[in-house]
Amino acid sequence: MTADRKPRVLIVGAGSMGLMTGYHLSLANAEISFLIRPHRRAELDREQILYSYADGALKRFGGYSLLTDPAEMADREYDFIVVTLDGTALRSEVGTRLVETLGEAARHTAAGIVLGSVGLGLRPWFLRVSGLPEDRVANGVLGTLSYSTKAVQLPLHAPTDANLLSKADMGYAQRDEYGFTVDDSAPEVATGFARLHDASGVSACAIKPAAKFSAEIAPVFAFFAGFELMGWPAAARVRDYPELWALTVRAVKEIQGLGIHGEAGRQAQAATTEDGLADALAVWEQDMLPLDFQGFNRFHHGGKVSLQDRQILRDCIVAGEAEGKAMDAVRKIVHRLEQAPAEADASRR
Repeated sequence: MTADRKPRVLIVGAGSMGLMTGYHLSLANAEISFLIRPHRRAELDREQILYSYADGALKRFGGYSLLTDPAEMADREYDFIVVTLDGTALRSEVGTRLVETLGEAARHTAAGIVLGSVGLGLRPWFLRVSGLPEDRVANGVLGTLSYSTKAVQLPLHAPTDANLLSKADMGYAQRDEYGFTVDDSAPEVATGFARLHDASGVSACAIKPAAKFSAEIAPVFAFFAGFELMGWPAAARVRDYPELWALTVRAVKEIQGLGIHGEAGRQAQAATTEDGLADALAVWEQDMLPLDFQGFNRFHHGGKVSLQDRQILRDCIVAGEAEGKAMDAVRKIVHRLEQAPAEADASRR
């Protein structure tokens, strides 16, 4: 990146993570391009309208470029490439070919890769398939909760402006100043991306040690699975399901204790309790208002990325087994999730 031009960012995927990341980076004066599937062009070939729960106002996001063929990456040079596909889609046959193409396009450039896809062991897989060196790829996660208002209608809480929300393509809310987090697995990429993201003036990017980043992300999928089995109650009500909540917290602790999470995971495991986690989730839910936290989770983790979430839990079981751990609670959670659709079908007969 030189002083005589704007930073250039390619975002792979234009779902909730892609659009929110692109919007914030555009406020930092970056040139944004999206790599999308051809059928999305009609939807995205216009200004996107975003509803901010924080101030009840509509934001406008346009001026970006659209690419529909991965081969187009070869003719352009980017400062950062942000991959936002979910972990299951990225590891599919089509996703794998995309990663190979991305690696070929980026190999002889200085582009830093922010891997926003989530999955256990996903970064080593991405490095192997793309052929890119370790110092070019950092993990990242969106801290902003965002969703397509056309795909779901969440429960409304005051002072949400229902009229403005109905006019938006996307609704979003941010818990605190950090709308994005990267790990330090590729320090120069992390530092450069955070600096650019911070320049938005409305959303900061945190940098965390890689082990701490991983130890905080993977266990989240255990309590989302527990919430799904409970029927997505308010976080303050999880104690109404003592057996299932105890199982959920044991699953969280099993994942925290995996060797890949190192000392950060062991410390988190020692500190996690049923009451402590329930209280923390209730605070998180309160902090997200007026966006409905559990309504969002029901849509996102209970549906949109449920295949990814369950695969992460299965991968945690495999990782635990390799370390000689039974992963009993995670196994039971996954089994009950797999049984739930069959039980629901039986109850309707």
